[in-house]
Amino acid sequence: MEIHGYALKQGHDSDIQIANTLMAMYTKCSLVKNCELLFQRILNKDVISWTTMIACYAQNGYYTEAIEFFRRVQVEGTDADPLMIGSILQACSGLVSPSFLKQIHGYTIRHDLLDLVLKNTVIDVYGECGMVGHAVKVFEGIKDKDVVSWTSMITCYVRNRLFNDALSLFGNMITANVHPDVVALLGMLSAAAGLASLTKGKEVHAFLIRRSMCVDGNVSSLLVDMYARCGKIDESFKVFKKIGCKDLVLWTSIVDACGMHGMGREAVDLFERMEEAGIVPDHVAFLALLYACSHSRLVVEGKHFFEKMIKNYNLKPWPEHYTCIVDLLGRAGKVGEAYKFIKKMPIKPTAAIWCAFLGACRVYSSYKLGKLAAQKLLDLEPENPGNYVLIANSLAAMGKWEEVKKLRSEMREKGIKKEPGCSWIEVGTNFHVFTARDKLHEASSTIYAKLAEITQVLEKEGGYVPDTSFVLHDVKEEEKLRMLHAHSERLAIAFGLIRVPRGSIIRITKNLRVCGDCHEFTKMVSKLFGRDITVRDANRFHHFRNGSCSCGDFW
Repeated sequence: MEIHGYALKQGHDSDIQIANTLMAMYTKCSLVKNCELLFQRILNKDVISWTTMIACYAQNGYYTEAIEFFRRVQVEGTDADPLMIGSILQACSGLVSPSFLKQIHGYTIRHDLLDLVLKNTVIDVYGECGMVGHAVKVFEGIKDKDVVSWTSMITCYVRNRLFNDALSLFGNMITANVHPDVVALLGMLSAAAGLASLTKGKEVHAFLIRRSMCVDGNVSSLLVDMYARCGKIDESFKVFKKIGCKDLVLWTSIVDACGMHGMGREAVDLFERMEEAGIVPDHVAFLALLYACSHSRLVVEGKHFFEKMIKNYNLKPWPEHYTCIVDLLGRAGKVGEAYKFIKKMPIKPTAAIWCAFLGACRVYSSYKLGKLAAQKLLDLEPENPGNYVLIANSLAAMGKWEEVKKLRSEMREKGIKKEPGCSWIEVGTNFHVFTARDKLHEASSTIYAKLAEITQVLEKEGGYVPDTSFVLHDVKEEEKLRMLHAHSERLAIAFGLIRVPRGSIIRITKNLRVCGDCHEFTKMVSKLFGRDITVRDANRFHHFRNGSCSCGDFW
């Protein structure tokens, strides 16, 4: 601002180059009003002036203003250039506006503005707006793809949880002799973590080592996360210990890793070590710790750190922190206390908070409070299929079948469909996916024969008695047994016993929560068949060995 004042005194403020440069300076300092005043003083605005003003709005979160300014550009008759389009695309990304994004893309094609850099940006923004098909079309239309093109498309797949597509495209990238950069490799680590693909994760780690790429910062944190999500928490600790200068992100990653594996005590110890090392925790670090406490029934510790976050670090809790405390109390059976906590919160309860509370009501059969939570959920998110499923399952668990029928009828009328449960297992370099009662696998008959053999052994030698209360449908007992015996994780376990060599861990991932009966079933399989089985469900990891589970039957 002193330099700006000097320019005014010397009469240089009328120089358009100086004015544009000052606008760029104010943009980077987030002083939008100053930038606007400068723009208004420019008599003969050029394309750089307009572009800088649009960039100022886009980079500082004024997305609607950026788009309105672009419309003014059209009215003024100023021709847009690729830099201006890049800023407008940033605004489209911030607004998550698919319709306007398509209009801008069409504009760039009509005005022949699509250079390689802009095409890569278009892929990025289509990915951020969830328009994967459009991103693919742009990517496939690029003749001479550079590393950024490949990376943008990989990132698009990862962002939209199309992890298989990301891994496949990475293979094509290597085949095309394009050397991936760190950004592409970070995307691949995220994809491997999302799929729980230990094989692919190890390949990326090995690639980093072979290329002598620096394994620190974001890379080390993602490696810790990847190994944890692939069930290898021991490898997460190996990576963590090798890093000399540990930053907040790395500490948070290892605390979070412990949380998802039910190692609450270890998470607390690590968090305290982080504080002793002089690292100041932020909101995300506390969120990871509270999550760990929640999944290990550490009620006293969870409450202590929640208070510490507020009083010692002056951090205002996010809705996610409140959700963790409600979940912590609910999982520990303190449903009444959880409800009192919700009522005393200084913020309006979110859908996630009511969702956590409803889950506790379901487990502890608190029908009255559960009904209240269910209504709040439907009021907040009337179109979310997950909420309807959770409510229906909660009512079914309490035996309220008439209410379940009414709710499921409402779902059909609204066209709301439940996400199908599925489990997958990685054998070699291939993934094998199973859904409940699935008979599409090429080895289906062999799998079902093996599953029947397993069930028979468990019943005869282990005294296994199926608990059909976990079948949340109002059907006859015989049908409940058939449904229970064909849950997706059981098919994956049977396939694992057939195809995974003895001595190797059978690793299974499920998109939903493991039911209580399947949990008991898997414990008995680990004992009677002498196999270690690791299951990652929607909540956490379960490590089964010799008839017991690492979760201590608490999940």
